[in-house]
Amino acid sequence: MSFSLPVTVTFFLDVISSWCWWTEPTWVELKRRYSGRVQFDWRIALMQGDSIPPSRAQAEWFYRRSGTVTRSPYRLNAGWLEPGRFEYLVPNLAAEAARDLGITDDRARLAVAEAAVRNGSEVTRWDVSIAAVAAATGLDAELLHARALTPEVEERIRASTAEFHSLKVNQRPTFLIENNIGDRAVLSGLITVEPLASIIDAMMADSAAYASFAAQFGEPPQT
Repeated sequence: MSFSLPVTVTFFLDVISSWCWWTEPTWVELKRRYSGRVQFDWRIALMQGDSIPPSRAQAEWFYRRSGTVTRSPYRLNAGWLEPGRFEYLVPNLAAEAARDLGITDDRARLAVAEAAVRNGSEVTRWDVSIAAVAAATGLDAELLHARALTPEVEERIRASTAEFHSLKVNQRPTFLIENNIGDRAVLSGLITVEPLASIIDAMMADSAAYASFAAQFGEPPQT
């Protein structure tokens, strides 16, 4: 991995994941707290098969549980769910395609997530997901749709999903935290700031210590 900053945090998510939605305040706080000091990125990790509730009734039960755990003043909407569907490619493609058109922040994926889990919209329909992203980003809907249909965008989603599975975890959100001296931590399923911040702080401290040593003694002898 190439590091422009000493620590990188990668957020693996599916745009229709309720727990990823509940994690957004933590993501915002981390980006605020470490602005300019830590590199942040998000990648799609498609929910597939057993990761998706088989019915709206079960999804609504999960929503009541997670809403209680997070002390949410509102309940999520399971109207987006189509029982029996193996994965929800369209909303994730719409969010991912926006990157290629210059939207590298969180606006595109949050727009699709809100359409799904807050509004219960049928985000498997291209017109619904594309309209949500276009409204949030100002992108041309036809151009966005064309880009979302390209093989490159789906290949990127498949690759990031495979990377997620290579971490040997099955919960979304998952955070991969790395620094430029080789430290690596994976936190899966946790959505609060404190454990993430403590690891980031430790990795930043280690990286700074190595940089200080290198300034004093240079590279290690080769023989």
